[in-house]
Amino acid sequence: MEANARAGRPAGNAEAPLARFRTWVVQAPTDARRSLLARCQALIAQRPPDLAFAEAAELAHALPPFQRARTELLYGEWLRRDRKRTEARVHLRAAAGLFRTLGAAPWAERAEAELRATGETARRREPSTLDRLTPQELQIAGLAAQGLTNREIAAHLFLSPRTVEYHLGKVFTKLRIASRTELIRRGLPARGS
Repeated sequence: MEANARAGRPAGNAEAPLARFRTWVVQAPTDARRSLLARCQALIAQRPPDLAFAEAAELAHALPPFQRARTELLYGEWLRRDRKRTEARVHLRAAAGLFRTLGAAPWAERAEAELRATGETARRREPSTLDRLTPQELQIAGLAAQGLTNREIAAHLFLSPRTVEYHLGKVFTKLRIASRTELIRRGLPARGS
C-alpha cells in the first residue's frame, strides 16, 4: 500500500487486500492491528488522513519499534505535505530517534531529510563521538538512555553507584551533553546485557 501511495497509483489495487485485513482486525482486534489498519487507510485516503494517521499514531505504542517508527514517519511526512510543519516535527523527531536506536540508518536519514524539509535541522550523531566512548561508558550510557537510574545501572553491572556516576560524567563530557534527556534524544543504541 505504501508503495502504491508513493507512486501515485490508484487505491483500487489496495482495496481487496485492505478489505481482507479489515475483516481480520474486526475479528481479532488488537491495538497493533488497529494501528496498522488506520495507517493503511490513511495512505490510500480511505478515511480522512488526518483522523486515520492520528489514530494510527495513538495506537502505535502496541507496535514493534520499527513499525512504530514507520507510522511516525508516514504521519510526519503527511503533516509536512499538508503544511503543518510544527506538528510534523514531533512525529519526524520520534521516527528519526527510533530508527537511530534500531540502527536503521537509511530510515533515520529519510526521517532527518523530512525533518530538514520542515525547516528544522536534524542533529546528526557523529560516529567519531561514539567511537571515543569506552565499552564501559557505552554500556552505561545505553542503560541510562533506557531510563535506568544510577542505582539500577550499578546493580545491573555489579558496580557502585558512584562508579556509574563517574562514567556518566565522562559520557556527558565526551558527547557534549548535560543531561539524561539529551542522552535519550541522541538515540544512543541500547546496550547493557
